[in-house]
Amino acid sequence: MTRYQASTPASALLSGAQLSGALLIAGLAVCATSAQAEDRFITLASTTSTQNSGLFDAIIPSFTEDSGIDVRVVAVGTGQAFEIARRGDADSLLVHDTAGEEAFVADGYATERADVMYNDFVLIGPAEDPAGIRDADSAAEALNLIADNASPFASRGDDSGTNRAELRLWESAGVEPGGDWYRELGSGMGATLNTAAGMGAYVMSDRATWVAFDNRQDLELLFEGDEVLFNQYGSLKLSPERHPELKHDLADQWHDWLLSEAGQQAIGDFEVKGQQLFFPNADSE
Repeated sequence: MTRYQASTPASALLSGAQLSGALLIAGLAVCATSAQAEDRFITLASTTSTQNSGLFDAIIPSFTEDSGIDVRVVAVGTGQAFEIARRGDADSLLVHDTAGEEAFVADGYATERADVMYNDFVLIGPAEDPAGIRDADSAAEALNLIADNASPFASRGDDSGTNRAELRLWESAGVEPGGDWYRELGSGMGATLNTAAGMGAYVMSDRATWVAFDNRQDLELLFEGDEVLFNQYGSLKLSPERHPELKHDLADQWHDWLLSEAGQQAIGDFEVKGQQLFFPNADSE
C-alpha cells in the first residue's frame, strides 16, 4: 500500500492552542471593526416639522455617503428637543426657536448656533372661513377675527417651536386665547392638523407639514405672507464641557455639512408636490 506523507512539516503546523488563540484574536478584531462601524452615528434631536415633511429622509443619505456617519433622528417639539439635549441624550440639535436657541447657548449647553434654513408659518381653517380671516391684512387681525368670532382653534399646546411662535403671535395681537373655542391638544403638528380637520377648526402650521399633509378634508390655507410668520431653523453644537461623553467630533461634521455648499444644496433641492419647503440661508448671517 502506498502511503502519502503530508507535505507540510510538523514544525510549521499550529498547535490546537495556538490555532484557537489566532482565531480568537481574529474574531476580536472583526468585532472591534464592527463595533467601530456601528458607532459611526449620531443622535439628532429635532422637530416634527423637519421629520414629517420628509426632509431628513432626503438629505441624510447624502451626508452619510459623504462622511460615513449615520444620523438617527428623535423628532419631538422644540421644547422637548431642548430638554433631550440638556440631559445629554442627543449629540446634536436642530430646532426652530431662535430666542430659545440663543438662550441655550448663553446658558452653556451649546457652544455655537447657526442659521441653516427657513420657511414660514401659515393659518389654516375650514373652507367656509366663518371668522373671515381670508381677507385679513395681518396675522394679528386674523387672530383677532378668530377670537372675536369664538371660532374653534386647535393649538399644538406642546411647547414646540410652532406653539411658541403661535403664543407670541396671540400676545402681539393683544389676545389672551382661552375658553371653549381654544383647544390646547398637546400633540405634534400632524396630529394637530388631523384634529383640526375633524372638528373644522383653525390652526397654525409650518408650511412644510401643511404641504406634506394629506388628510385635509375641508381645510384650506387661508392666510399667509405676513413677515411675522417667518420661521427660522438653527443648528447647535452642544457643549463638550457639559457632556464630554457625546460624539462631538461626529456631530460637528453634521453641523458643518448643513452649513456647507453640499448641505445647503441638498436642503434647497428638497421638494414635496413640486414645492420647495425649506430655503437654505446659512450664508445670510
